[in-house]
Amino acid sequence: MTAMTVFFPLDTARLRLQVDEKRKSKTTHTVLLEIIKEEGLLAPYRGWFPVISSLCCSNFVYFYTFNSLKTVWVKGHHSTTGKDLTLGVVAGIVNVLLTTPLWVVNTRLKLQGAKFRNEDILPTNYKGIVDAFHQIIRDEGILALWNGTFPSLLLVFNPAIQFMFYEGLKRKILKKQLQLSSLDVFIIGAIAKAIATTLTYPMQTVQSILRFGHHRLNPENKRLGSLKNILYLLQQRIKRFGLVGLYKGLEAKLLQTVLTAALMFLVYEKIAAATFTIMGLKHPPKH
Repeated sequence: MTAMTVFFPLDTARLRLQVDEKRKSKTTHTVLLEIIKEEGLLAPYRGWFPVISSLCCSNFVYFYTFNSLKTVWVKGHHSTTGKDLTLGVVAGIVNVLLTTPLWVVNTRLKLQGAKFRNEDILPTNYKGIVDAFHQIIRDEGILALWNGTFPSLLLVFNPAIQFMFYEGLKRKILKKQLQLSSLDVFIIGAIAKAIATTLTYPMQTVQSILRFGHHRLNPENKRLGSLKNILYLLQQRIKRFGLVGLYKGLEAKLLQTVLTAALMFLVYEKIAAATFTIMGLKHPPKH
């Protein structure tokens, strides 16, 4: 929550560049300055509450599922990397299926009132989270709440890719030195996350467009979640802007990713210690 709040403007810039294809792909700070100039000082924080709510629900579902499955499957034995990865993927799939409606709603609320360059984008008028749910179900049908589910399911493998690169880099460093310092862990973690993000970014772009759902798509096939439309969107982006079109907003995403990792690295222990003090515990429980 802290990381998302501090770096929320970067997420706003990333989403605008992904969804509004006619917005020139400039540097992140230029895009943010444009948004502030056209829409006001608080515009980069539009949709903060729905995003934070979704983030809390999403993390709860993911970790609750992961730990419940681990308790049943491992049962007193030592957990292996393979088992953890498998459980992570299953928990990720459960999380996607249960929380996609929240992400669809918060994507739309975040983009509501934005000054788009693309005339094909239809404006929305939601009064809040509940009204957004109501209007989407009324106008587009209940299945519209699961727009972008297919790319979201593919993105479940993002942490697995990150983990693979992390382990590979760790092995390389451990050949040269006996153990990793905290700084080593941070650097290889940030590099692994950046590689995984870059490899899966085109799917994240498609996911954002489908969740937003207010582009005039190819008329023959209106089912936004279908594989046909995912391929259509990728093809259209490449046709108009080349491969670079699939990576609009990547700079903002990588900045957010690396800075979030740095923030976690710097403040996680302090936040954990303060939280356990408030809860009346001397130390975080041992896992």
